Amino acid sequence: MSDLSSYLSARHLVETTDPELERPVYRKTGFDGIQTSHEMDERISAFLKKTREAKGLSRAELAQLLGLSVSVYGRYERSESRMTVPRLIHLCELMGFMPIDMIFETAPHLWGKTPEEAEDRRTLTRLIERLPHDTMRDLIGLLKRMTPAEPSADTVATSRGEGR
Repeated sequence: MSDLSSYLSARHLVETTDPELERPVYRKTGFDGIQTSHEMDERISAFLKKTREAKGLSRAELAQLLGLSVSVYGRYERSESRMTVPRLIHLCELMGFMPIDMIFETAPHLWGKTPEEAEDRRTLTRLIERLPHDTMRDLIGLLKRMTPAEPSADTVATSRGEGR
């Protein structure tokens, strides 16, 4: 059990309950506390509606593009249904957002210890996404030189006397 305790502690995970789940779960505390599954569903729904409206699409138009009825698509925007990953990918294709955009709107604490740090990391990734490929390759090289090297699996195995 000590390995699991170390794992939880290292990742700052705390035990919590969620009305939708029968057993306790372990989550990271967000900037506004720990969200329930329902609260996350509501944030995802709000993101979908905001994005659809920003694209100038009606629910009926987007539902048609998805091959769904308006009532089925409407369940996503009312947080009555959870979408599958393939449906998320299809929505990304149709509305031009990345899955990370929706996840950031739902759980920005995954990007940093403070809201400012999280927003800075997200801004940086958006800027990188717009770079031409050659510039991106140059940036990768620069960042590799600036980032402390992590030991490779071979180095770790050799230092432990394994793999000889």
